[in-house]
Formats: sequence, C-alpha cells, structure tokens
Amino acid sequence: MGGGAAGPRATAPGQQLRALFYALPPGESSFRTVEEVPDYVEKSIPFFIAFIGLEFAVSWVQKRKLSGRINDGISSLSLGILSRLPDVLFRSVDLISYIYIWNNYRLFELPWDSPWTWYLTLLGVDFAYYCFHRISHEVNILWAAHQVHHSSEDYNLFTALRQSVLQKYTSWIFNLPMALFIPPSVFAVHLQFNLLYQFWIHTEVITNLGPLEWILNTPSHHRVHHGRNPYCIDKNYGGTLIIWDRIFGTFEAEDAKVVYGLTHPVNSFDPIMLQLLPLAHIWNTFWATPGFCNKLSVIFKGPGWGPGKPRLGLPEEIPVITGKEVPFNPSVPAYLNCYAVVHFAIIMDLYTELLGTVTMLSQGTVLLRIGFIILSLTSFGLLMENRPKAGILEIIRCLVFVGVYKHGYLRSQFSSLGYAYEVLFSLCAAFWGIQIMKRITSSKVKHH
Repeated sequence: MGGGAAGPRATAPGQQLRALFYALPPGESSFRTVEEVPDYVEKSIPFFIAFIGLEFAVSWVQKRKLSGRINDGISSLSLGILSRLPDVLFRSVDLISYIYIWNNYRLFELPWDSPWTWYLTLLGVDFAYYCFHRISHEVNILWAAHQVHHSSEDYNLFTALRQSVLQKYTSWIFNLPMALFIPPSVFAVHLQFNLLYQFWIHTEVITNLGPLEWILNTPSHHRVHHGRNPYCIDKNYGGTLIIWDRIFGTFEAEDAKVVYGLTHPVNSFDPIMLQLLPLAHIWNTFWATPGFCNKLSVIFKGPGWGPGKPRLGLPEEIPVITGKEVPFNPSVPAYLNCYAVVHFAIIMDLYTELLGTVTMLSQGTVLLRIGFIILSLTSFGLLMENRPKAGILEIIRCLVFVGVYKHGYLRSQFSSLGYAYEVLFSLCAAFWGIQIMKRITSSKVKHH
C-alpha cells in the first residue's frame, strides 16, 4: 500500500449516522491506507446513547413501559466497555493478522477505490461473519465466549453492546482468505460497518420491514436468534444480510412470542463472572467426562452434546418455554439503582477520556485506569445483585478513586468536575462504611 501514512479522516455527524445503517456509499468510505480509516465505532458512542434514549421513548408510547431494566442495562454496558478495553492497549487482532497476510501472502491486489471491491468486501465480511457466528454456536469452547452476548434476558439496544472479551481472538481467522486480494483499508471499513449495523436490530420497537426482510438481517430475524424457544435455537446467524441463512438452511421466521436469554440462565450481572462461568463449566465437564475422545468432544462439539448424543445435542432436551419465565431481577432499594446509574455515568466519563488521551499517557497510567474501570464494573454487578460484600468493595473502590484522582492518575473529560468527584467519592466511602457498621451491629444483636 503506497503513499505516506496519514491520520484518520474526519467524518461529519450525518456520515457517522449513516454508517450505523451501512448507508455510506463507496465514494464516502473508501481509503487508500488503513491509517486513514476513521474509528467509526468509537465515534458512534453518542449515537448509541441517543438511540437508546429514543428506544425508551418509543417503547413508552407503544407499551407504556420502558424497554429495559437498570440492572440488565448496566450489565450490558459494562460488558461492552470490558470488551473494548484490550483495544486500548493493542491494535485490533483482526487488523494485525489481516495486514500480515496481505503484506506477505497476497495473490493479487484489487483496487481500493473501486465500487466493485467495496461491494465484494461487504459480501465477504458478512459471509465470514455468518461462518464464524454459526461455528460459535456449534463449538462449545467458542460458545463459552459468544454466550456472553446472549446472556441478557431483555432484548433492546443495550443488548447490542453486550460483547465478549474473548470472542475477537478467534473470529479473525475467518477473515484471512480476503487478505489474499482485498486491501486492508477496505476490509477495515466493512469490519466496522458490519458491527455497527447490528446495533439497531437489537430492538422490539421495530416489528417488520416488509420486502427488506427477504434480504437484510432485521430486528424480527435477530429477535429469533436471541430467543431460547426451541424453534429459535441455532437460527438466523447473519450479520447484515439474511441471505446466508436462507441459502444454508438456518433461517427461521419470527412466530411465537420470543423469550430471550440462555436455555440455562447464568443469573448474574457481574461482568467477570459472565465471562468466566461458562469456561469453568467446560473445565469441570471435561474432567468429569470419561474417555479421551469424549473429553475432546466436550470442547469441540456443541454445548448440548453428551456421550451418546448427536454433535449438537438432542433437540428434545431444550427446556420447554411456558411463557411464564421470570428474568433474573434481584430486589434492590431505589437509591441503589440511582447510585449505580450516577457512578456508571462517571465511569463512562473516565472511559471516554481514556480513549481520547491514551496516546499521551504512560503505560503504567493506562493500566491503572483500566484496572480501576474493571474494578468499578465488577462492583456495579455485585451491587445490582445486592450481594452482602458489595459494600466492602465499594469502600475500597471509592477510596482508591480519591487517592489516584488526587495524584492525577485519573482524569475527567470535564476538569471542572474534579473537585465534585472527590467530594462525592469521599461521601460514598463514608456511606458504605456506615452501612457495613450497621450490618455488623445488627448481626451482633441478633446473635444475642
């Protein structure tokens, strides 16, 4: 790829909005080098927030109820942030591997500025996504990563942001054949567009899109994919297009009311546990299963497999849906919901500031900020589950914040909020200290 390296091109708000719907034509989204490709995903964050607000409003008008719950919404957003944190430290493994194959093994070079290359890449990226997505449901070790996205029992735009930390470290393999002839700059655009398109289809407020349902992946098709009803299992894998499912026999139209989530719910809002529990289950099953070949099957066959069963398990073992399923929803005081929302907004502020300044920070400072964000997201999950020890973790978190913020290792986008943050976190540490003392005193009284 000739030419000197240039910085990412600027995008107008209208272009960024259209990128969410894969509606930027080749003339506006073709670049000579990877360095010129905008970070469409990062720049879409304000639109994510705006559309989530719009979904809440439309849902209220349509059904007189909001489209989500605070605990599940914070859990989804936490998982979204967690999945992006490795990209703060390292370049995307998708691009690193793709560029390596392109530089060393490409067979020929399609023109980067040709509309034909652009449309071929659209098809190639989406087909690669279909293949990876399908295998992620049919191979247990890959499902252990992908199930994070399916673990929500709600279906809304929050769910779209619910992503796995581990999934990206296997998905890159499926894109490599394109690196033999498609320039990395074209691939980098479509990799983002394919991801962004899937944001808006995670909603119940859009019912049917008429003739577009035959070609595109739509909210209706994707609702089926997220269902745990027996008719929904392992269906509708497409990213942008639904044609692959129609061709390969994995398409299913929306029929009975969809009940969302996993067939065996994890019942947690802790973002770390949601990542690790399925892996722990595979580990335990691996050692409990007799026979070397059976042990390999635990890893590489479907999540429903067991000795003597077909590769993907028995359909009759999928739990029956009664329509009376109740989502995991621990009761917490109203003040705790408000507390979690305020503190999550602060973490969003710190995370956004980190993204904007990462190139100017020392590696130690970046790691410290990432560590504090992970600590905070974990603490929010425990609070939403009303865990007894969540208060202790909050005291630690708040005191850590006060210390590192005072020494300049954490920063807000808004410098005027610095003092307010320090006061707030100091008061919160005191509040949780009082709550724990009350609990200890109450426990002693009960024992006497």
